[in-house]
Amino acid sequence: MKAVRVLVVDDNPLVLDLIVKGFEPHAEVLAAGDGVDALLKVVEQSPDLIVCDYKMPGVDGRQFYEKIRIREASKNTPFIFLAGRADLEEKLRPLVEGVEDFVQKPFYVKELVRRAKKVIDRLQLEKLQQKAKRPGVLEGRLEEMSIIDLLQSLEMGQKNCKLVVSRGAERCEMWFTGGACKHAVFGPIAGEQAVYAIMSWNEGTFEIDFNASSEQETIQRSTQGLLMEGLRLQDEATRDAEPA
Repeated sequence: MKAVRVLVVDDNPLVLDLIVKGFEPHAEVLAAGDGVDALLKVVEQSPDLIVCDYKMPGVDGRQFYEKIRIREASKNTPFIFLAGRADLEEKLRPLVEGVEDFVQKPFYVKELVRRAKKVIDRLQLEKLQQKAKRPGVLEGRLEEMSIIDLLQSLEMGQKNCKLVVSRGAERCEMWFTGGACKHAVFGPIAGEQAVYAIMSWNEGTFEIDFNASSEQETIQRSTQGLLMEGLRLQDEATRDAEPA
């Protein structure tokens, strides 16, 4: 079962279905076709993240947002607004505080999911922290949270920590300062190459120790730079492996 529950609210059934399908690989998804149904789902099923259209008949997105903020249980639930440019600039951005993100319509579902995925990953880390067996140490599986997701989440949280990724007898250690990976070791390999070597792992375990640190610095690239170069190298390796 997926750890994070997302509520998607939109009165257009086609758009609602497309967004739900976009999120399904990453979270447990609830769907609501109007503000009233959405309010009931917030009360009954306590979503971790809400993605909501602004213009809806009856209870619109902003009214729905204000109603859930009154409730103690949902006042801090991360919220993403979907709205046209004029509505965003004139009615939402200047007046609504505490919103996680504003996504301008029309949008590509892939782009919406990419932006929301950063919030989902952060929420998943927070849930792991709540279940931690040792203070300051989180454990999980790469099947639940990929290496790319982990690096992006640590970057967003600006964390200082040590991340250990294991697959069988193989083990890679990475140290982060302010969310940036500054040092990594994978067997005899150190630095950026150590990160690239394990980026394609999709099974195994990870452990994040927020009590650990390192003074060594073998990596200069930003997290996004590391990820982009790592993905480029993966694509290159895949092409080279294809038969001529």
